[in-house]
Amino acid sequence: MTSPQSQPQPQPRSDQDPAKPSPWWRHGHVWLVIAGPAAVVVAGIATLVLAVRQPDPLVAEDYYRRGIEINKTLAAQQEGKAMLPALQGRNHAVSPPPASAR
Repeated sequence: MTSPQSQPQPQPRSDQDPAKPSPWWRHGHVWLVIAGPAAVVVAGIATLVLAVRQPDPLVAEDYYRRGIEINKTLAAQQEGKAMLPALQGRNHAVSPPPASAR
């Protein structure tokens, strides 16, 4: 008969063994590294869904006519500003008087 002392002692479980490294998914830093690119992928997919569901109209049907009207309006504004007396005499304080006024 064998004595009770000669029986082998139970081994500690592998997850409690400090010499054995834990699996990669149990480290918090790994998830921090994975979270950045994963967030970018999710944001990209959300942006794509928004762009496909709600597209912006790029060009109006009558874009050329609208451009001509805008140019005419801007030209009229420039002509109106050239006739303002304030613009013609804005430097009257520093410019010499005309020869006829002397």
